Amino acid sequence: MKLGLFGGSFDPVHLGHLLVAQAAVEELGLDRLFFIPAAQSPFKPESRPAPASARQQWLRLALAGKTNYEVDDQEIRRGGVSYTIETLRDFVKRFPQAQLFYLIGADNAAKLNEWREAGELAKLAEFVAIPRPGGAAAIFPPPFRGRMLKGFPLGVSSSEIRARLKAGLPVDHLVPPPVAEAIRNGRLYA
Repeated sequence: MKLGLFGGSFDPVHLGHLLVAQAAVEELGLDRLFFIPAAQSPFKPESRPAPASARQQWLRLALAGKTNYEVDDQEIRRGGVSYTIETLRDFVKRFPQAQLFYLIGADNAAKLNEWREAGELAKLAEFVAIPRPGGAAAIFPPPFRGRMLKGFPLGVSSSEIRARLKAGLPVDHLVPPPVAEAIRNGRLYA
């Protein structure tokens, strides 16, 4: 079984995330792809994401009807800083026969040796870099195994979406319609 793991803040989830997911499923032949919202990124300690319950609701709305996608809330349930090594250990325990693919931004690949328990991390999964429009190819430091998605790079980010919302600008063209409606109703970024 081939499983993809897609971690991030998803603050909010947007069409770029969904295009990455589709590319990963198609290019890697994934049986399932897990979206794993982080409680707190170790690389953004000053960041305060939207409440976990809202981010989980948006993911569920965005993924409704997609049978090979699933939300895994273990990092939120653990709380505190979210470390990939803990998440990968959990997946290895739950799915001992699975081949694991962990999706990361191409700009993060070169820094994998700085991640917590990098040596073990490199053994547990193959890393798959998400291309950024106009960005350079990912470089995976030894001992990490990795590849680039060809996929559908879309120049949109959650921070840009939050900025548009704070400015009172529409985001309907950047997030799935049910997510846009939930964001408007929740008024979290106003």
